[in-house]
Amino acid sequence: MKKAFSSIAALALLASVPAQAETVAEFYKNKTVTFIIGTSPGGTYDAWARLIARHWPDHLPGKPKFIAKNLPGAGGIKASNYLFNVAPKDGSVIGTFSRNIPTRAILNHPAVKFDPVKFSWLGSPELTNRVCIAMANSKVKTGADLFKHELLMGGAGAGTAVSTTPNLLRALFGMKFKLIEGYKGAIDVVLAMERGEVQGICQTYTAFKIGHPGWIEKGKVNVLFNIEPNPIPGTNIPSVFQFAKGEDERKILSFYSSNVELGRPVAGPPGLPGDRLQALRRGFDGVMKDPAFVKAATKQGLKIDPLTGEEVGRRVAKLAATDPDTVAKTEAMLKKLNPQFTDTVKISGVKRKGRRLEFSLKGKPVTIRVSGSRTKVTIAGKKAKRSAIKAGMTCKITHLGPNSRAKKVACK
Repeated sequence: MKKAFSSIAALALLASVPAQAETVAEFYKNKTVTFIIGTSPGGTYDAWARLIARHWPDHLPGKPKFIAKNLPGAGGIKASNYLFNVAPKDGSVIGTFSRNIPTRAILNHPAVKFDPVKFSWLGSPELTNRVCIAMANSKVKTGADLFKHELLMGGAGAGTAVSTTPNLLRALFGMKFKLIEGYKGAIDVVLAMERGEVQGICQTYTAFKIGHPGWIEKGKVNVLFNIEPNPIPGTNIPSVFQFAKGEDERKILSFYSSNVELGRPVAGPPGLPGDRLQALRRGFDGVMKDPAFVKAATKQGLKIDPLTGEEVGRRVAKLAATDPDTVAKTEAMLKKLNPQFTDTVKISGVKRKGRRLEFSLKGKPVTIRVSGSRTKVTIAGKKAKRSAIKAGMTCKITHLGPNSRAKKVACK
């Protein structure tokens, strides 16, 4: 009996001792970390993410494998919503998405389902500038020429910086930008510039230089200005702030351009365990200084100018603290720039089980995206799935323009 009692006492004593917490190295050993990329393959975000993913294991305890997975959609909102709401909050899934994402949240974009301040920010590999560029054969050679001559700009859809930047500058300063929508992204816009369909684009300086080496140096294009308050160091490119006439204009432009200061942000879901968050942040910092990483980045034409996760978090918090009046004025202006259209059309093609609808509008082919959750679809007045839409149907479509997501699709 005494022996049995002693055994029970020993078991009780063991039960009272708290279990050893799993270390960061133990958690990541033999793990695979998924690195979500909020853009399509190709382009600068994709290049940075895949390069970082190759070197991060060497700077993280346990040396887990990293796999990159593209999750494009809604200008990065799809990936951001997934990372914030769906991804495991244990450090096994991280992501990168457009620097514009925090601003979209602050401006109350209807598709946003996250609080940017609550992301677990891990760092950024570079800082860049957003510029507006014109083909050398256009009449617009400088920013001042935009008050005299029209410039056809390629757009990549409502809400993207490629489209929003020229629209905002047109509304704010009266610059004669004319936006031609319907292109899938910046790469397609530049191809259209080569074909003579459009004459210019607004995108990041480094992305343009990497994607189109020699264009600026050989004078094939003119860089009109950058949209941040200060000119780009080491260049003769002026700042668009030279055209700001009042404090309201400066505040709106400062708010809009401030997201560039976030670089190419990398984040984890909210609520990561503290030790894993610190390990990921310090691992990211280590990657930025890794000679092998630096050599590979240089070879790809990528310029390393990093921010720590803590600094990205501070900048997001500062952005979120923008005075409500400036946010409201910017939001109202952008809403005017992205008017809603309602067109009754005959559907000529249906792609991807209703995800894409094709039709003709004013003699031009148009494609509209249909969301399974955010587009209201009805057929003969009854709620329906997008897969029920068929070619030949006559539908009344509410949308923001070519290549945008439809708000409503009502078919007969």
